Amino acid sequence: MSLPGQFAHMAQESPDMAFLRWPATVITIFWVLCVQVVIICIWQLLTLVQKDRIFSSTSMRWVNLVLGAIGAAWLTLVGVFLYIGFHATDPGMPLVLALMVAVGAVVGLVVVVMRALLKQATTLRTDMEAVI
Repeated sequence: MSLPGQFAHMAQESPDMAFLRWPATVITIFWVLCVQVVIICIWQLLTLVQKDRIFSSTSMRWVNLVLGAIGAAWLTLVGVFLYIGFHATDPGMPLVLALMVAVGAVVGLVVVVMRALLKQATTLRTDMEAVI
């Protein structure tokens, strides 16, 4: 809840950048929402691990939600990077954002690999249960 107040204060301090108050507020709240979705999904996945049901189709739904939240946050970050990159007068902020885009891409790709491994393990476990 402090994000709107923070951006309102920044708009008062820098009136030339006041037009970014609401876009920055919406984007930041969206990123917080994405992080919350990832936390809830990981919590559900850990619950499935505890119940020994991680190798089920239910777990794929939670992993797909994690991937969707990471992807949505990453695409928004790319948009911010492009906007800042074209309007920046100092190379520092675009460089930091480029690093964040790269880290976000790596995290997303690791989740894609982990999803593939989970899918393969689920298939193997299902096949083993069919044999037994």
